[in-house]
Amino acid sequence: MKIKSKTTVYSLILCALFAALIAVGAFIKIPVPFVPFTLQLLFTTLAGIVLGPKYGALSVGVYLLIGLCGVPVFTQGGGPWYILQPTFGYLIGFLIGTFVTGLIVHKAPRPSIKRLLSANFSGLLIVYTIGTIYYLLISVFYTTTDQSIWMLFLYCFVFPMPGDILTCVVCAFIGKRLVPILKKEKLSA
Repeated sequence: MKIKSKTTVYSLILCALFAALIAVGAFIKIPVPFVPFTLQLLFTTLAGIVLGPKYGALSVGVYLLIGLCGVPVFTQGGGPWYILQPTFGYLIGFLIGTFVTGLIVHKAPRPSIKRLLSANFSGLLIVYTIGTIYYLLISVFYTTTDQSIWMLFLYCFVFPMPGDILTCVVCAFIGKRLVPILKKEKLSA
């Protein structure tokens, strides 16, 4: 019983750490043409890899709740009105993508690079799918912006994709090193 509670405390501490890292990642912007590149995907993907599906998604959920309560942790502020931002779908995608990434990674005790890459790209596909659909819906029904499907695909998918593919590859190699260390640390805690 005591080991279980230490493990839970350890996981919750890491969960809080990742929620903070995701918030910080929103403000670390790498200037690229058309779409700003942030480190949110790096930290949400690593949350799934390191914490697993439940605690990884919880860390993203905590980040979302903090932002929706009004703390300006999103790239353009915070508050409940943020759900009307066209890019809010990507934040929802982070939550589900982190869960799926963690689910795939933690099916193996020592995940291979192939499994990590598969998990990361699965999570990325979820983020992009939900984010792009949400962007389209908000643009058409709320902001009534004329948005062609081609332009939407170009700005929401094609332009940011190379940086995010690189992020997924980097996360796979970081995860390959971190998962065994953290599992060992968790058992000895």
